[in-house]
Amino acid sequence: KKAKVFLPKNSNSESIVEAIFLTRDLINTPAEDMGPAHLANAARALAKKYKAKINITAGENLLKNNYPSIHAVGRAVKTANQIPRLIDLKWGQKNHPKLTLIGKGVCFDTGGLDIKTTAGMKLMKKDMGGAANVLGLAHMIMSANLPVQLRILIPTVENNIAGDALRPLDIITSRSGKTIEIGNTDAEGRVILADALTEACSDFPDFIIDFATLTGAARIALGTDLPALFTNDDKFAEKINKISTLEQDPVWRMPLWADYKNMIRGTAADLTNAPEGGYGGAITAALFLQEFIEPKIKWAHIDLMAWNLTSKPGRPSGGEAMAIRSIFCALKNNLIF
Repeated sequence: KKAKVFLPKNSNSESIVEAIFLTRDLINTPAEDMGPAHLANAARALAKKYKAKINITAGENLLKNNYPSIHAVGRAVKTANQIPRLIDLKWGQKNHPKLTLIGKGVCFDTGGLDIKTTAGMKLMKKDMGGAANVLGLAHMIMSANLPVQLRILIPTVENNIAGDALRPLDIITSRSGKTIEIGNTDAEGRVILADALTEACSDFPDFIIDFATLTGAARIALGTDLPALFTNDDKFAEKINKISTLEQDPVWRMPLWADYKNMIRGTAADLTNAPEGGYGGAITAALFLQEFIEPKIKWAHIDLMAWNLTSKPGRPSGGEAMAIRSIFCALKNNLIF
């Protein structure tokens, strides 16, 4: 039986290289020079290059426009470059399939009042690696002029410490109306993604993919080189597994194990962002995100390291693009919709 042949890896090679360098450069930039405002400027530059529409909601306007979860995590910082934002970029023709990409954009993560250790905090300039990868993938898609109606949503904050920082056992009412009990202020990524996922579902896209440096549990399970994939679409999982192997840009599927849903139920709210015990942490984080996905919408969540701890040929130590070449290849071969 003749094997299925995907489009060559070197197709649009220049734009792919540019996208990889963009992703790495954004992650490697120190947090002092890569706050939420700087990340928004990077998105603006991309929008200008490809004549995309962009809207940025910042600071108190997040509350006015009903993005309370994003605001709550980022409200401890007041300087102009660091106030929380939601980046919303749109590109493509309305008659094409709708693809929405969401990237976690925590530009620095102290852990909040549940402060991280010195070792745990050291690499936290990379906690916007999901956003960087989404911008890299968007660059590939728009450069290749793929027939998709693309939307990019990036909630971007600094999770910092101040008098009005989010506290343990605070309760937030998210954009969806579901309430979130803060079991740990260091589990902030899923909290900001909640509002972005709700907004993503509002125009019923054909597929949503979020990228996030979400859990240490995924790194314990799979190591740092292998992003964890969670999805409600079995066919997509099968296709992306084959493509990611061929592209040497791997992902590994993990289960949305429904029996663990009771672990994310809150005591005084609908949900908790930090289940007791920490067992199955990557799974419970994915299940938390799934609570904000409309049941009939296809969705994938990629929990990635976005960082090389050591240098390998073609993969220097530091910020890294992960899974975006595989997703791009799947899009080029019409294997997602």
